[in-house]
Amino acid sequence: MKSRSLSLLLGGVLLSLGLAAQAAPTKPECIAPANPGGGFDLTCRLAQEGLKASGALADPMRIVYMPGGIGAVAYNHVIAQKPDDANSIVAFSGGSLLNLAQKKFGRYNVNDVRWLAAVGADFGVAVVRNDSPYKNLKELMAAFKEDPSKIVLGAGGTVGSQDWMKAALTARAAGVDYRKMRFVAFEGGGDAITALRGGHIQAYMGDAAEAFTMLEGGAPIRVLAVFNNERLPGKLSSVPTAQEEGFDIQWPIIRGFYLGPKVSDADYQWWVQAFDKTLDDPGYAALRDKQGLFPFKKTGADLDAYVKQQVEAYAKLANEFGLIR
Repeated sequence: MKSRSLSLLLGGVLLSLGLAAQAAPTKPECIAPANPGGGFDLTCRLAQEGLKASGALADPMRIVYMPGGIGAVAYNHVIAQKPDDANSIVAFSGGSLLNLAQKKFGRYNVNDVRWLAAVGADFGVAVVRNDSPYKNLKELMAAFKEDPSKIVLGAGGTVGSQDWMKAALTARAAGVDYRKMRFVAFEGGGDAITALRGGHIQAYMGDAAEAFTMLEGGAPIRVLAVFNNERLPGKLSSVPTAQEEGFDIQWPIIRGFYLGPKVSDADYQWWVQAFDKTLDDPGYAALRDKQGLFPFKKTGADLDAYVKQQVEAYAKLANEFGLIR
């Protein structure tokens, strides 16, 4: 028994040493599938800062912006053009998984990339301008219910996206036919907020992390409600939940990364170990909090199983709204 235990221990040590010896990416980059300023951008910046601070990545990581199809362009690009490129990680969110569930990424599906790491959680929020006549979600939805044509909702996604789904779920919870919503789709959260500030839309269904970052930057916005079962800590602690406002709706959002489908097992495990080291680093929590995210850690096979489970659940929800034919 002692001999067998020693063999297993030595085998584990050798495996660990083998992975540690795997060469780090020489030109690491994080692809953000949208324009600067939105959730994908902040996800990449979190990886950029976190991997450097933990010592997991010595070389600087650049951020590449690749908007189009709310993630579809980047997904297709990596699979078709960079399937074995271990330098490139790509940001994803719960919205990406929702789009996959609706088959919006073309001929590719959830099995066509290597799911790497989830680095934090976010939650849906309803946002208006700080001079809006709507002081809470009840007032906004009362006006919406009275005349849906007078309230233009905007978000960083098309019909069927997570932001649209947040709006549709909220409308349904308020007794409003979601098909009567006036909804304007933008390429990312940054563009949607710009439209909100310009008065082109009356409300933005976005994410808490984006709203937090914009409030920190002095943006003239007001967060009406957070789609979680409890209030969030920090600067958004005064914002009530949708449940407190009388709407039974929750929308958690995970944020993380994937790699191309043909990245080698050794390179994939290098990245898994790099993120494990980063997420366990004592200083990581402060970086995550800085971006307005909340604890959520899954890497490797654990994340892969979670992602596929979520895509299945989103497909059922999409069917309820008639989004999959």
